[in-house]
Amino acid sequence: MPPATPELISPRSPRVLAARRLAKRNFRGKERLFLAEGPQAVREAAGHLAGGAATLVELFATLEAAERYADIVGAARDAGARVHLAAEQVIADISTTVTPQGLVGVCRFLDTPFEEVLAARPRLVALLANVRDPGNAGTVLRCADAAGAEAVVLTDASVDVYNPKAVRASVGSLFHLPVAVGVPVAHAVEGLRAAGVRVLAADGAGDRDLDDELDKGTMGGPTAWVFGNEAWGLPEETRALTDAVVRVPIHGKAESLNLATAAAVCLYASARAQRAAGGCRSVTGN
Repeated sequence: MPPATPELISPRSPRVLAARRLAKRNFRGKERLFLAEGPQAVREAAGHLAGGAATLVELFATLEAAERYADIVGAARDAGARVHLAAEQVIADISTTVTPQGLVGVCRFLDTPFEEVLAARPRLVALLANVRDPGNAGTVLRCADAAGAEAVVLTDASVDVYNPKAVRASVGSLFHLPVAVGVPVAHAVEGLRAAGVRVLAADGAGDRDLDDELDKGTMGGPTAWVFGNEAWGLPEETRALTDAVVRVPIHGKAESLNLATAAAVCLYASARAQRAAGGCRSVTGN
């Protein structure tokens, strides 16, 4: 049972100050640590290994959250994480959300070297090129996870995947599949193509239609989708690197789709085509 009073009551405690600094990218990079907030993210972090070591190294919890999520706190302790029972104000100071949920974890970086992604011979990959909005990056990662992608790659011009907003938007998916970061886009495309992966750019001005590609049966092989910045899309030099530039058809009067929606459509189109090519496996595997 938790004690009657929290052990961390001062926002100026050294442990609290060290965690707060991880909201800034330069401190995250220096320490190779990031914050995961809320029960879903902390639960996934507690069960994850990075390089053979437990990803979750520290957990701050209010007394109420420790009681409500006793199983998560127990999993954190089982993973070897230091657990601190903290005052609500302490959690509020560490948290980057308006309404904290009482649990904030400190996690090790978990990105995978790009060479390991290629060595695994992935069949479905999301490549984020110049995606600057952390919410978009995290949501695309979540879509890739849901569609069964084997990896997500972020180019060197994209947002930090460990940005707290990106981590929250991934809703735990950051801990589910390999993520490679800081890869130059030309190197990423060249490496994927050499690994036998067809590289498609998703662009509203593409000269190929996604529906037509599905009808032609061209989508069943290993595929990487390149997604660009929502505001200005993919630059011509990036589109020129890919095997084809594909647009999602707009059948109604909408001007366009946002990045995450377009990514979900493209990734699921490939996932369905690949399942059909492999024998029409159902989502449940039956």
